[in-house]
Amino acid sequence: MSETLEQIEFTEASVAEVVLNNPGRLNAMDSQFFDRLGSIFETISESRTVRVVLIRANGRAFSIGLDKEQSLNLIPPAQPGDAPAKRVRLLHETILRFQTAMLAVRNCPKPVVAAVNGFCLGGGLDLACAADIRLCSADVQFAVHETRLAMVADLGTLTWLPRIIGRGPAREMAFTGEPVGAEFARSHGLVNNVFHDRNMLVDGARILCNNISRNSTAVVAAVKDLMDETEREPEARNLRQVALWNSGRFFSADLEEAHRATAERRPPIWSDD
Repeated sequence: MSETLEQIEFTEASVAEVVLNNPGRLNAMDSQFFDRLGSIFETISESRTVRVVLIRANGRAFSIGLDKEQSLNLIPPAQPGDAPAKRVRLLHETILRFQTAMLAVRNCPKPVVAAVNGFCLGGGLDLACAADIRLCSADVQFAVHETRLAMVADLGTLTWLPRIIGRGPAREMAFTGEPVGAEFARSHGLVNNVFHDRNMLVDGARILCNNISRNSTAVVAAVKDLMDETEREPEARNLRQVALWNSGRFFSADLEEAHRATAERRPPIWSDD
């Protein structure tokens, strides 16, 4: 069964494919994207057909993360008489909703393989980290891009990335916000394999998924569950903490300056400089 949901295409089969399908905007993520992603993975989790999931993207980028316009309009502008706490609460609810979509990927009982090409920034990296296995093309660029925009990555990267590549490399990526390429990704375990181009990447990812799908679904699910067990509570606690921090600090002068500087193509001037 194939279902086209504008920004995301979903094919339900033994190897299900979830395809980010907004190449004109480099697969940027808006509020609707997260709702649809969560809905698709709820379907996958309950499906008796799906044995393995492949996440891939159309176009020259896996995803550049949260749409810039979306990040400035996550909640309605303040109205006269609105208490500041109301805006914080609304933003906190939005962050939790977006986290729920990423957790639907992370907690999917079926193995999830991400085939990552081109830019994988911000929310794109959150999504890739939520997968069990990552493969990439030689042109890949991974980055905790939120740091460059005076934001804290709040959808999973700060929780999952250190477990994947280690404490030091994860902190370097998070503190600098600088992109890393395929060589770094492979040498630090962020990806299992690197392919020459996007087409070879997708072919290689499908071969891997087919190899997984040949095994007992129940056994593979049990293996995944047992490997995940020790990580669940620390991950949940960390995600709650980062959602609370970001919702309280989102409306900052530094965030506004980051967006102005990006639009004006100049270095930002931070409030504490």
